[in-house]
Amino acid sequence: MIRFHLSLNVSNLPKAVSFLEQILGVPVAKQRVDYAKFELDSPPLVLSLEPRSPLVHGSLNHLGFRAPDSETLVEMQRRLEAAGIATEREEGVECCYARQTKFWVHDLDHRLWEFYTLDDDGLEHRGAGQSMEDVVGSESAEEQAPPVIWEHRMLTPFVVPSEKCDEVRLRGTFNVPVTATGIRSHLQQAIAVLKPGGKILVHTLTCEESVTGELNLPGPARHVKFVPVRSDLMVAMEEVGFADLQLSTFRSGACFEHHGVPFRETQIIAVRPAETSSQNCTVVFKGPFKSLTDDEGQVWRRGEAITISANRWDSLQSGPMADLFVQLPETATVSHCGM
Repeated sequence: MIRFHLSLNVSNLPKAVSFLEQILGVPVAKQRVDYAKFELDSPPLVLSLEPRSPLVHGSLNHLGFRAPDSETLVEMQRRLEAAGIATEREEGVECCYARQTKFWVHDLDHRLWEFYTLDDDGLEHRGAGQSMEDVVGSESAEEQAPPVIWEHRMLTPFVVPSEKCDEVRLRGTFNVPVTATGIRSHLQQAIAVLKPGGKILVHTLTCEESVTGELNLPGPARHVKFVPVRSDLMVAMEEVGFADLQLSTFRSGACFEHHGVPFRETQIIAVRPAETSSQNCTVVFKGPFKSLTDDEGQVWRRGEAITISANRWDSLQSGPMADLFVQLPETATVSHCGM
């Protein structure tokens, strides 16, 4: 059969394997210090894990399909090429402790899709050019410290940890009765516990205007007793010092309605600004807007080179607008232009 293939980046490989063994109800099929794989018959799924920080690289590594034989793989590639989708083929490549024949495509959002056959699943090495350093960096998977993540959920005490965090997640924190002062206090505690450059994720129901009266929402939402005004919440986040706010989840459709006021699922991602670096770099904003202004007050004009701190560039690279900027090297280099 054709199996769906999903590859995830995980912060701690051994813990992720242990967790998924419980979730999936099957033992891991293959595990190395820098790789793990689950094989499921129901549903037909190949789930692989890569020890790369989701905070830096995102949770999704790549996805695709494993074909049962070369004839099926050839037909898959023929169909996609006929539809005008460019493919990149590799024959007998060593990858992920296996030998595979595969081709790759990129979707409209630049996600990587892999189509492959498994020719040999018993290699004792990861593959040519895939050393531990290539995969996870200069530190080994065992030496890399997993990111420190603190999560608060609705109806639990709001007690921040003593250690500094790489990420704070507030899920439903502001959907219980809380005053504007209380919201600000929680956000101040959250930014204080974050490391410079750390990220906050706020997941909550929001509305467009203040609501009054008792909320009687159905199902699990029955615990929601307060819904903040979205713009007020975002202003409060800015005022306590969070920057680069983004509505990562926000749709036109509402989840609920109360006296004609829609409640929408809202997820806000923001960062605690990193400390200013003494090193600088030159960056160009590619567009498509004529200009934009970031939360630091920097005005970016399309096509104009601007000098910024190296830390600010790191923040831009790891954010949702990374593709809109390009760094210029200190010394000009000549490379293939693709013309």
